[in-house]
Amino acid sequence: MTRPILSDAFGHHHWATIRLIDACLPLTQDQLATVVPGTFGTILDTMRHIVGADAGYLFVLTDGAVTEVEEAAMSLDELRAAEVGFGERWAALVAQDLDPDRVLVRTREDGSKSLAPLGIRLAQVLHHGSDHRSQVCTALTVLGIEPPAIDAWDYAAKDGRLSEVPPPA
Repeated sequence: MTRPILSDAFGHHHWATIRLIDACLPLTQDQLATVVPGTFGTILDTMRHIVGADAGYLFVLTDGAVTEVEEAAMSLDELRAAEVGFGERWAALVAQDLDPDRVLVRTREDGSKSLAPLGIRLAQVLHHGSDHRSQVCTALTVLGIEPPAIDAWDYAAKDGRLSEVPPPA
């Protein structure tokens, strides 16, 4: 049986977020409060935003089967637990026969709505996660901490699915 075409993309998204949370767990409160100009906010607030957004995206993409989280006060341990729980949801979602043109509606608390096709929403999930993970990695670098290796090549290499062949001698 072939794997769904999006399984690696969403597997990477999920794995990279958890690896980044793990890299942030040993940080002090002062380090978690680090803000780098041009980024979302503090390291902790950005991690909360990533996980909270994932919950929100899954809420819309699963027609409410995944509940949203109140990320504003969540600790890194709580964020990690929530994100771990999303792994099976992402896998199940991308295993479906998806119609990229199916319009999904998100109704916000104020009554406003966002209408977008499923394909665009899936693209946004990946873009959003990558963008904000990069911001946290930048903040870690500013602190003198080497960020974890979380790109797609690292994701492939962890399972032995990336091979490098040196040039001929």
